[in-house]
Amino acid sequence: MSQAIRLLSETTANRIAAGEVVERPAAVVKELVENALDAGARRIAVTLEGGGIERILVEDDGAGMGPEDLALAVERHATSKLPEEAMLFRIATLGFRGEALPSIGAVARLAITSRPAAGDAHALTVEAGRKGPVLPAAGAPGTRVEMRDLFQAVPARRKFLKSPRSEAEACIEVARRLALAWPEVGFRVTSEGREALALPPQEREARLHALLGEDFAGAALPVAAEGGGLTLAGLVAQPAYTRATGTEQHLVVNRRPVRDPLLRTALRVAYRDLIAAGRHPVAALFLDLPPEAVDVNVHPMKTELRFREEAAVRGMLIAALRRALGVGAGGAAPALTQYRPAAGGWNGWRPRGPAPLPAAPGRGFDEAQLGLAPPPPAASPPTVLPLGFAPPRPAVAPAPAVAADHPLGRPLAQLLETYILAEAPDGALVLVDQHAAHERLTHEALRAQLVEGGVRAQPLLLPAVVDLPPADAARLLGFAEGLARLGLEVEGFGPGAVLVRALPALLGAADPAPLLRDLAEELAESGEALALERRLDAAIARLACHGSVRAGRRLTPDEMAALLRQMEATPRAATCSHGRPTFLRLGPAELESLFGRR
Repeated sequence: MSQAIRLLSETTANRIAAGEVVERPAAVVKELVENALDAGARRIAVTLEGGGIERILVEDDGAGMGPEDLALAVERHATSKLPEEAMLFRIATLGFRGEALPSIGAVARLAITSRPAAGDAHALTVEAGRKGPVLPAAGAPGTRVEMRDLFQAVPARRKFLKSPRSEAEACIEVARRLALAWPEVGFRVTSEGREALALPPQEREARLHALLGEDFAGAALPVAAEGGGLTLAGLVAQPAYTRATGTEQHLVVNRRPVRDPLLRTALRVAYRDLIAAGRHPVAALFLDLPPEAVDVNVHPMKTELRFREEAAVRGMLIAALRRALGVGAGGAAPALTQYRPAAGGWNGWRPRGPAPLPAAPGRGFDEAQLGLAPPPPAASPPTVLPLGFAPPRPAVAPAPAVAADHPLGRPLAQLLETYILAEAPDGALVLVDQHAAHERLTHEALRAQLVEGGVRAQPLLLPAVVDLPPADAARLLGFAEGLARLGLEVEGFGPGAVLVRALPALLGAADPAPLLRDLAEELAESGEALALERRLDAAIARLACHGSVRAGRRLTPDEMAALLRQMEATPRAATCSHGRPTFLRLGPAELESLFGRR
């Protein structure tokens, strides 16, 4: 049965509109702190009670408001941030809609006290959408906004809130992200009487270290790029320094913290073949561009954007990240504590797509390449004479100093026929997984050849026949053209059999049978819909694994030194093709901690 259409009351309409802006206490903190920043505040204090559900107090030392502006501030769509309506398409402030204060006042009790630098303080209250008079008050220059009893006017909304502790954590996280975007502003957040965040005004680098921790600072790589009106700066962590979630990905556009899908996708693509599946990189990136080149009026919470030149932004970000991550293994050596995987291991592996930038030309493992001289043979134990003293030991030549331009240092020994123990120039111990390291070197060399036109193939003197399940054989033969670009020439040889005529030259005398089984499995997992480039790079990862120095192989000192030098010169050599670390570094501070010296 149809019913007559009627207009909603102003109170109901305001409460519905408020639901888009104020969904939880964290949204209130965000809007109030953004207002303080737009007002030019240099210090902001936030107080939380009951997780922000019972009370939120935000105090700032910004420009403040006179009585006329204060009365208008709580009216819907009243704002000082759009002098002209045409400026909606070149917004240079955090807020602009004029919805925050009236939305909060529609669903809670709101009290505002404000005083401009050259004037008296005035106060105003709003309760459940009903505005009180503007009255003289006492207050310091700036603005003090107090919200009490969130959703007291709509009790049903309170049932959807989480526990006070969870809501408080969300409020603190909002303040933390805004503090990262505005390092020149001091922030203090107090929750239930305890200080949760205290940051003085500081430089951006100091603010990043304070908020993201010294572990991140030790694993961070600088990112910088500029062009076409875009400026990118910030820090990203090395591939081995990852998190189980993407919460530590801080993306700031024109001083606005965002969770934009385009930027997060670009970050994921840049790390695609460097980290294990299920892990997320840590980053703090600051993108600045002309206000008219980005539309912030897309999402009610203003956390998503629309760029006028999306391809340019995405390409610049990926290219800049790839350059930053393209350092050799010793370019920014991480500490041992930064390599602890999550419980349950590395969460499996799925090979990812190729880097958009060509890798530096690599080489296979060159056993003839010379490194440091092997250590001199140990002197035989001295013979103790009856008189109680020993003859002088024969002179031993001092070991050569570690070159400063060799961050991975000199090899000392091979452990368990799997790991290379080396000494870095600063005395730190470096432990290298020889198979993982050589896998990355082979991967980069194969990729470089592919970029140049195709992987060099080595024909087999006697073609090898590999028996496979019929489905696997058909899958490989269906991808024969792509495999040929990788230097692997195959053809059918009856039901369930594949004839191998050539292998990639970098793989040496690899056994084709396990290689083809792994490739068939990889193609089955990737599926037909995956782009050719991604499938080729996934296959390269498998080829690299089979063509690398295996654990259990004894290496000579020259071979170990050659491996270290190539790691230092090869991009992305800090992780293998599976996203696992290739080396660990145990510095003086870690050694002192292990032995209880600090």
